[in-house]
Amino acid sequence: MRSSEEASAGVDFSFGFDTDSGYRAPSLETESSVPAPVGSDAALWETAAHVADPEIPVLSIADLGILRAAYYSEDGVPQVVITPTYSGCPAMDAITSNIRRVFAQHQIPEPAVQLVLSPAWSTDWMSEAGRARLEAYGIAPPTGKAAAGRVHLGMAVKCPRCHSLATEELTRFGSTSCKALYRCRDCQEPFDYFKVH
Repeated sequence: MRSSEEASAGVDFSFGFDTDSGYRAPSLETESSVPAPVGSDAALWETAAHVADPEIPVLSIADLGILRAAYYSEDGVPQVVITPTYSGCPAMDAITSNIRRVFAQHQIPEPAVQLVLSPAWSTDWMSEAGRARLEAYGIAPPTGKAAAGRVHLGMAVKCPRCHSLATEELTRFGSTSCKALYRCRDCQEPFDYFKVH
């Protein structure tokens, strides 16, 4: 019987992701259009605001609305406050790591990243530029405003590709729990819709 080393000799395990394949890992940073809120340090905010969401890399965490504040504590330690889109959002660990990595790349001391659950995140916190980037990326941005209580209304969702309103929901949960999967009846293309909440 051959050993696993002998059996795999000469087999290419790169899956096409070698230096010649053209594959590039997504950048940790993207553009942001959100100015620093009152009470935030402008330089810290600017650094944190450019961290890309790992699930939707065309959106910064500021444009998504999950970056809440960036400031120095009284003892001089950078503080970054973020709010998840959902309690238990699996992207928060990656976002925290990416914030620390980007701060290190910009030679800023490691920040203390605080996860704040209250007030709960809302799609109302997304920037208009972020909504436009979502649509350009092929994800229908949220429409309307979040309701104070449970409201069930059938709203038309515009296809981000052909802009038709002839769409249908295929499943309430799409590629992530904050998105639903839709299909356009005109162009027949499936697409994610970032749910209002």
